Amino acid sequence: MNDPFTVPVDTSWMEMPPVEELFGLIGSAGITKYSCVVVVGSTSGSLEPIPFAFYATAGITRVAITLLYAGVRNVAILDGGYDKWVYEGKPVSTEPVTPTPVTYDGKVNKDMLVSTEYVYEAIGKSIIIDARDEVVYNCIMQEPWCAYVGHIPTAKNLPTPSLWNVKTDGNGKVVYITYKDIVALWIMAWNVIGCNWYKEIIVYCGVGGYASTTYFILKEVLGYPNVKFYDGSAQEWTFSGMPVEC
Repeated sequence: MNDPFTVPVDTSWMEMPPVEELFGLIGSAGITKYSCVVVVGSTSGSLEPIPFAFYATAGITRVAITLLYAGVRNVAILDGGYDKWVYEGKPVSTEPVTPTPVTYDGKVNKDMLVSTEYVYEAIGKSIIIDARDEVVYNCIMQEPWCAYVGHIPTAKNLPTPSLWNVKTDGNGKVVYITYKDIVALWIMAWNVIGCNWYKEIIVYCGVGGYASTTYFILKEVLGYPNVKFYDGSAQEWTFSGMPVEC
């Protein structure tokens, strides 16, 4: 996948880059660990139809959580992205911006990520959230990047697309995607997690895209204190021959 914020590792398509490579990338953009970074994305061009617009939107949060993993302390996402910005007539510029490179010296947030072995040991102890679509969670459809259908035992389903509002035109083309309001997000999280505020929550999806959105909402927006990200997700889980249920 042609994305400097993810690298393929073995059978997994979207893993965190090596630390040295990631720090070099962040520093080349002039970002320090104290920077306030607003991640701006777009679903325009070839990514207009659903579900491709969903994948593009999840890619925005993937960048955001990678910066958080690298130790950037203040990371936000522009709700609605560049598409909503333009749709509302806000100013844009065609002038290129050349950042001043810096030596990035953040501290990696190693506790954020968990391995397949960690997740296996957490079954029945932690709250495991499957962020994939309901048809995938319920074994009705198999994703092409997984070895077989099924979700991790005890995992609860919180589909990432349910967190979004989609603005479309008269032809069904996506104009922009925003997040649902904070009350709606709280209700959806509560319906899955309940009152277990301090209990460990592990989030996964198919390859690590959708789960990045759910992680960001739970950890950074709603403030759940103990959220982990299973980067290998169902792809690594199934290709490792781990147990599933439907």
